[in-house]
Amino acid sequence: MHKGLTYRDAGVDIDEADRLVEKIRDLVHATYRKEVLSGIGHFGALFEIDLSRYRRPVLVSSTDGVGTKLKIAFMANRHDTVGVDLVAMCVNDILTLGAEPLFFLDYFATGRLDIKKAEEVMRGIVRGCKEAGCALVGGETAELPGFYGEGEYDLSGFVVGVVERERIIDGSRVEEGDIVVGLASSGLHSNGYSLARKVFFEIGGYSLTTVLDEIGRPLGDELLEPTRIYVRPVQRILDSGVQVKAMAHITGGGIPGNLRRVIPEGLTARIKRGSWPVPPVFSVIQTLGGIAEEEMWRTFNLGIGYTIVVAEDEQEKALSILEKEGQRGYRIGWIEKGQGGVEYEQD
Repeated sequence: MHKGLTYRDAGVDIDEADRLVEKIRDLVHATYRKEVLSGIGHFGALFEIDLSRYRRPVLVSSTDGVGTKLKIAFMANRHDTVGVDLVAMCVNDILTLGAEPLFFLDYFATGRLDIKKAEEVMRGIVRGCKEAGCALVGGETAELPGFYGEGEYDLSGFVVGVVERERIIDGSRVEEGDIVVGLASSGLHSNGYSLARKVFFEIGGYSLTTVLDEIGRPLGDELLEPTRIYVRPVQRILDSGVQVKAMAHITGGGIPGNLRRVIPEGLTARIKRGSWPVPPVFSVIQTLGGIAEEEMWRTFNLGIGYTIVVAEDEQEKALSILEKEGQRGYRIGWIEKGQGGVEYEQD
């Protein structure tokens, strides 16, 4: 008799997915907080909010992905850093509202499940969750034959955090004379990669092993540098009593596209160009691609991955805390009356 087709014959190996869950179970458990009641393996995750810590807790959520930075991971066959990017893109977003990240879920989809590769990705996610202080409570591994190119996958993530209602930071208290503090990025983070790939690999004809004098290390290492997670240094500032009035995560759209979202009507954030060191990778991209200055500003973070708006008399305290936490910070601008948005002036 002819043996009937199986799901594996169609390209989906359920046993392989189960083996992956078993391999990563201990990794995931290492991220658990005391509030986790159940996690990986159930149909849903249980997380108990410690109501003794809050009078009016507000849940804050966000979802994001890594984008075409994944193409660099595929080219390099290196998958242990993009999971950090995934967590960073989500937790940095909810941090802008003053929220503490509580738990994280991931979605990993691929055409054919490769346990070794998937485990590398998960190790990055676990690393990111540990750095952010949130629990990885679950996720989904989807094997979708014929949907992705050979060896490729996609990632998305979802985070939930909590903030006391009266401590929500939404920009409404920003006023004239406040100072904009910029926190250094680790490089491109996870934005602008479609343009960066075109510049380096199509126009420049470089490979991932190319070492450019301006950058000083293999291009692959530079482009796979993980997005910085700002949770710990920013939480130190919030816990110190510094009155943080607004925060912005500098992602797609750069400083102008993101900082403007938290500046009230009738005010303008004036950013002083040259008030922080711009990593050389950005000038290489601009020169090689012949990219206009304005296009660079709205595509890349240009060395500032996160901004905090504080009163002028509290800027030194905020900068001091950042220094103690090993996070470089700079006074990059101020708030003045204006038509809104972000404007620049040369240092």
